[in-house]
Amino acid sequence: MTHSLPTPPAVDLPTKAKVTRGSEQAPHHHSAAVALGAFSMAAVVGVFALLVHTLARQSPRIGPVYTGWPEAAADSPMTALRRFLSDMTEPLFWASDLAALGLLSGAALAWWAGRRGKSWVGSLTYGTGLWPWVLASASLSLLLSNLAFGWMLDDGWQPTFVPFVCVAPAMVLLYGAGWKTCVTGAVLGAATTTPLALLFIPALSTPLGLPVVVANVLAMSVGSVLAFMVARRLPWLALHKPGRPPEPRRPPSGVHGTFRNDAAWAARRVLKDFTETHFFANELAAIGVILAVSAAFVLNPAFPSYGTNMLPHILFAQALTSAIGVVLWQRWYRDGGWAATYASVVSVAPAAVLAYGGSWSAVVGGAVLGAVLAPPLARVVSARLPAGFHPVIGNTAAMAVSTAVALPLLGLLPH
Repeated sequence: MTHSLPTPPAVDLPTKAKVTRGSEQAPHHHSAAVALGAFSMAAVVGVFALLVHTLARQSPRIGPVYTGWPEAAADSPMTALRRFLSDMTEPLFWASDLAALGLLSGAALAWWAGRRGKSWVGSLTYGTGLWPWVLASASLSLLLSNLAFGWMLDDGWQPTFVPFVCVAPAMVLLYGAGWKTCVTGAVLGAATTTPLALLFIPALSTPLGLPVVVANVLAMSVGSVLAFMVARRLPWLALHKPGRPPEPRRPPSGVHGTFRNDAAWAARRVLKDFTETHFFANELAAIGVILAVSAAFVLNPAFPSYGTNMLPHILFAQALTSAIGVVLWQRWYRDGGWAATYASVVSVAPAAVLAYGGSWSAVVGGAVLGAVLAPPLARVVSARLPAGFHPVIGNTAAMAVSTAVALPLLGLLPH
């Protein structure tokens, strides 16, 4: 029923194949390592999803069902707080307050360990050191969205989550730390993206028979354009680094270009894609949110993922589409590059699962089409953005277009 968006183009990467005297590690060895690492991680997530599905059959059914729950947020402060937290994982199609706590706990652990020089945690927010400000601005924007539009929950689900993963965190990466940037990004995000999503859902998604995610991510893209047009004219903001987001350091995996390191890099890259839309892009944050939403599902399958009981299907589809994308577009990650392999994780793949009831053709077909379409579309659009316009614009636009194209195509397959 949702979603989401985006991140800066310069991130981590596998290095080129290492050449040693007397022997060469051929390019296809590097590709094989990436494929092994990426698909192994997808397999691990798939097996874990199967375990979660099995455990959920014995669920104690603790807590409310999702049906009617959004409406209750307008009448209960505690439900409103839980709704606010669940909005943090809505971009992943999960919508769970427990999952949000897992996401924040994993990211906080990565921040704490990173500050103490622990290399095993990987980078957080692309190694910029801006994670606290990214989280503060995104959370404030989410709060403003809920305060301004939460009263509409009397009529059921509303896209209050959209500012959390676009304008506000992107503004921090472009304009740097500080309360001026934090508050400005939060206000601009809530003032543009949520109203546009409310407009696009009845005007675009509903009449065309498209998933709501198309309207949501399109609102993120258009809203981001409007917000950055305003931001560049505000006298109290100055680009942190003209023309590009801050460049992160290379992560530990892949530094030496060995088969093992390239495989490890690919496996970690798949995990990162689960929190790339939050601008965290961190393995610990990903593990935290996956474990927490799985626990929430086992305790009450009728709550996460809108009460569809298809969380395990979504998890596997998301890991698979990331793995396929990482393998297909691995060359873009080399030498300091980046690719929007996460784009399908928060759009085509889960939308296909929900649209076609979790069938194998939906899970695999959505994963393949999303991985093929979304990253190159994002790259084309983002490459043409002027200074001061974050690549979240191209990433979310690619999500909208690829979802609108892929789902009707999948409808031609047997389910």
